Amino acid sequence: MGLIKFLFFTILILWIIRLLLRLVFPMVIKSIFGKMQQQSSGYAGQQQQQQQRYSTKPEGSLSIDYVPPQPKQGNADKLGDFVDYEEIK
Repeated sequence: MGLIKFLFFTILILWIIRLLLRLVFPMVIKSIFGKMQQQSSGYAGQQQQQQQRYSTKPEGSLSIDYVPPQPKQGNADKLGDFVDYEEIK
């Protein structure tokens, strides 16, 4: 009798969870996509502002706003010498 009760309640709980997910999941997805759409529309507005700001320069001119730092090239000396070897069987 205990096994039948366990199976009944397990099936009932899983059925309720499935029903709730069918109702709640679409609302969550709509909320997420709505936020993404707002962010993308805000991003498009920022791009238009940047284009207006940079459009005052004559066409063909070049300006660099950021130069990434150069990696250090002195690591080869610290690693030591490379020794080629062959495995003897």
